[in-house]
Amino acid sequence: MMERWVLQRYFGRQYLLWFAVFLSALSGIVFLFEIAELMRRASGHADVGFDLILEMGVYKLPETIERILPFVVLFSGLFTFWRLTRSQELVVARSVGISAWQFMRPALIVTLIFAGLNIAIINPIGAVMNARYKALELHYLDRVPTLELTGAGLWLRQGDGQKHYLLHADHVEMDPLTLTPLMAFIYDNDGNYLGRVDAPQAVLQKGAWDVPNAWVNMDQKPAEHVDDWRLPTSLTLGKIQESMAAPNTISFWELPRFIRALKTIGLPQTRHQLAFQSLLSQPFLLCSMVFFAASFALRMNRRGRVTAMIVAGVLLGSFIYTLNNVVNALGVNQTLPVALAAWAIPMVALALGNAALLHMEEG
Repeated sequence: MMERWVLQRYFGRQYLLWFAVFLSALSGIVFLFEIAELMRRASGHADVGFDLILEMGVYKLPETIERILPFVVLFSGLFTFWRLTRSQELVVARSVGISAWQFMRPALIVTLIFAGLNIAIINPIGAVMNARYKALELHYLDRVPTLELTGAGLWLRQGDGQKHYLLHADHVEMDPLTLTPLMAFIYDNDGNYLGRVDAPQAVLQKGAWDVPNAWVNMDQKPAEHVDDWRLPTSLTLGKIQESMAAPNTISFWELPRFIRALKTIGLPQTRHQLAFQSLLSQPFLLCSMVFFAASFALRMNRRGRVTAMIVAGVLLGSFIYTLNNVVNALGVNQTLPVALAAWAIPMVALALGNAALLHMEEG
């Protein structure tokens, strides 16, 4: 029993080592591509220097890590089990009665621990950093209006080059987008307060907010009633939904509260519900990658076609990752229920990986 425990600790150290190697290598590669893309986007902005681009790339790094985790787990498992097979260590372990479930147990434990750390610690830190990245992106690269959802309702910022507007609403109705009631504060380019507009509602039309029965108070003059006040805007419903706090800028621990706030104010919650459910299902997806890596390792041992098996494993992992993204997109579009979109592929992949390993173990 002690010998098996020592052996499993050795397997766990080997997997942890290659997990760290592949996590660092893949994160570095994606980081370089992110920097290249930011440099391309910043080419038309003279006020964006390389130091700012580098800072934005660092802020985006936790999101990058979360995105590549399935590949890190798959590559780590494949490479660890391949090295153990090539050095005959796995063959010897199998010959003394170590089952496939036992030699892969350390990799599963390491994967589950990291998945838990990702949800509990890395994701909240990444949400803060990604929010900072989004703020810099909007300010320096996109320069589009932004909105903020708080416990006091919806706050929307926009400008027309000469004035800046801060719009507030307690409730939002969709199709057409209607802010109820509207309270708009008006500022000049230097941030000096110019006045405010109050109205029962504001309806987003093409190219403008249509504000009926508005009371306009400008330049410290008495409020004036305007039957149909219009505020030009470049906003669309799609832009508003995109500029709203993205799910990856909200901590796992804060997502339930934010979803309740969205529901209260009347805005769609699908993307945020899907993000929350996807984080909960992520450990199952990562564990399925360990199962597939272990089953491919047994094939390497029995058939000897190492390169073909590794390529097949990578293709399978890529297929599962892509299919999961497609199903998630169907969930965002409300074609599939949120729970089904978040849990279907991880659970199916885990069942298939388990079945594949069971087949190789008994075959």
